[in-house]
Amino acid sequence: MKVVDHINNAKKTLFSFEILPPLKGQSMQAIIDTIEPLMEFKPPFVDVTYHREEYMYKKRQDGLLEKVTIRKRPGTVGICAAIINRFKIDAVPHIICGGFSKDETEDALIDLDFLGIDNVLVLRGDPIKSEGAFVADPNGHRYASELLEQVINMNNGRYLHEETEGNHTNFCIGVAGYPEKHFEAPNLSTDIRHLKRKVEMGAQYIVTQMFFDNNEFFAFEKKCREEGITVPIIPGLKPITSVRQMTALPRSFFINLPNDLVNELEKCKDNKAAKAVGIEWCINQSKELMASGVPVLHYYTMSRAESVKDIASALF
Repeated sequence: MKVVDHINNAKKTLFSFEILPPLKGQSMQAIIDTIEPLMEFKPPFVDVTYHREEYMYKKRQDGLLEKVTIRKRPGTVGICAAIINRFKIDAVPHIICGGFSKDETEDALIDLDFLGIDNVLVLRGDPIKSEGAFVADPNGHRYASELLEQVINMNNGRYLHEETEGNHTNFCIGVAGYPEKHFEAPNLSTDIRHLKRKVEMGAQYIVTQMFFDNNEFFAFEKKCREEGITVPIIPGLKPITSVRQMTALPRSFFINLPNDLVNELEKCKDNKAAKAVGIEWCINQSKELMASGVPVLHYYTMSRAESVKDIASALF
């Protein structure tokens, strides 16, 4: 079932979460161990992230270094199929621009269609850490809007190299929203205008970047509605689980932490205390968002279920 159908059929706020594919060489058990403890809260769908290629240098026999491309977390398509088969819930693969040609993207979408997976979350993806700025594949997409157009074209039976009309895929397409704006956008208003264009193109729902101040989400939601965006907006939440995340999350995701949260975290003498603060903060965030009528509460687990289970136990 499509994400928007789950939302339209629901009588209350739904619970969903996101997982990471296991590192190359690890088994599916890591995914099972994350999902199984959360199944009691009846998630209608689970997101599966995709991470772009990285580089490593191997020493050759002649002593020179060779730059080698690797994918540390492959297997998103297979993981989605396994989730659907084992847990009988929908899986939402992330489709990204970075590191993929248009042809590779088309092939992945065809595989998803063959497997009966009819939800995708379309993202540009992050730059490679060593490069700083985002660099697209020479034959790939530079922007999420371009990738979105490719998925929409396939929904309309238009493929890259076919002169005749092909099979019409049936993907429900989600896109990302940023309550504190995308870090490359000049301002929030510009960012929301770009988001509106994606919705006008055919995006059917929005999932937000993590945030820790609900006022940021409510202001973002209001501006979206004023701009004419009417699709469901799903808030993305992450419980803080360590002292280090107090500085690491703002640096990595270009977000702010509220003073009250920072003050509590600064009192923590260890990660156990920080985790307890993070869980309590996220529960309070979730309760306020539920009271406002959000369609889904979507949690970023980082493939660790413990904190999200504690939060869900207090809510669902």
